[in-house]
Amino acid sequence: MRNSLLRFLLLSALLVLVPSQLRAAPESAVALVIGNSAYRFAPELRNPRNDAADVAALLRKLGFRVFEGLDLDKSAMDNSIRAFADALVGVDSAVFFYAGHGLQVSEQNYLVPVDAKLATPTDLDFEVIRLDVIQRAMERSAKANVLFIDACRDNPLARTLANAMGTRSAQVGRGMAGSTSSLGTLISFSTQPGNVALDGEGRNSPFAAALKQHIANPGDDLSTILINVRNDVVRATAAQQVPWEHSSLWARFYFSPPAAASGNADVVALNQEQQAEQALWNSVRTSGDRAALRTYLDRFPQGSHAVLAKMFLVRLERWDDGGGQRVAGSRQGGDGQSSFSPTSERLPRAGPVDRMRCQRLYTQLTERVQQVRQQCGTLRRDLSR
Repeated sequence: MRNSLLRFLLLSALLVLVPSQLRAAPESAVALVIGNSAYRFAPELRNPRNDAADVAALLRKLGFRVFEGLDLDKSAMDNSIRAFADALVGVDSAVFFYAGHGLQVSEQNYLVPVDAKLATPTDLDFEVIRLDVIQRAMERSAKANVLFIDACRDNPLARTLANAMGTRSAQVGRGMAGSTSSLGTLISFSTQPGNVALDGEGRNSPFAAALKQHIANPGDDLSTILINVRNDVVRATAAQQVPWEHSSLWARFYFSPPAAASGNADVVALNQEQQAEQALWNSVRTSGDRAALRTYLDRFPQGSHAVLAKMFLVRLERWDDGGGQRVAGSRQGGDGQSSFSPTSERLPRAGPVDRMRCQRLYTQLTERVQQVRQQCGTLRRDLSR
């Protein structure tokens, strides 16, 4: 029960610290953009170099610090990813865009540098780059992460590898595999898992062309952008290609936020429904009242804060239903080792006055958590080593 209460307190702090919207602020937004066209051991791709150059230019206009790489071999890709990872410390938003060849082996996604041969199964360990390496680097540092992967093109190098793997060739899948992400990350693929994307007939691939068209639309959050991209790509490819994404973002993400209200750049003009939702959430998020949280979920079952509200509600229910149980114990054991032998005692259920006092303590705790986070930064990690 003590652990449950601790998690409840930490969740309270999270609800205060998490913003309802995420902005790609110029001073804290970093992007890595790579486009590989000139493959040495496969036919050249028409569009990736253009796709990357155009997306990089757009992101710079939107205020991102951009690391850009075109036609990178394995060494250059490694160096670019390392520089990108080093620049992510403390940033709010991170974006990765990749256009070029990719493949999946045993449901693991790989990005292919221009010098890859993939003539033997061993080459998989040394000539290509796992997508999750980049994803982990982003999730370790940035608060919000977005990955755009236009790497599902028909890949002759994947067929070369499959032939080299012989009886294990079935491990080499078609297109890219579906991916999952940690909280705060969205991964967007140019087509659905296991499908092949088109390179395009014009300057850009269908996916990159649609992304260019919509990414800077003022007031459109990322969800709206990706819906528009999907619709454009489906139309352009006669439904042969359907962009797909996996999202665990916890707030709306904007590349170009809505127009500021009353001259205050930090105040976003929301529509009436969003304003109503935000007002209700602000009134219930630190109330510690199960009925109030249920009211929010009944009114906005798919709201921006619905997942956090459900988590908060579960913790409150466990706490209340447990009757305020407190676990006590004593340390024992030899050879310098400690063990914990729990005993239990039941405390009276908290009444209205106790609940008000606890709520004040939660508020004080969340404020203190925010102060520690702002003042100490990475000191906690250094001290724990």
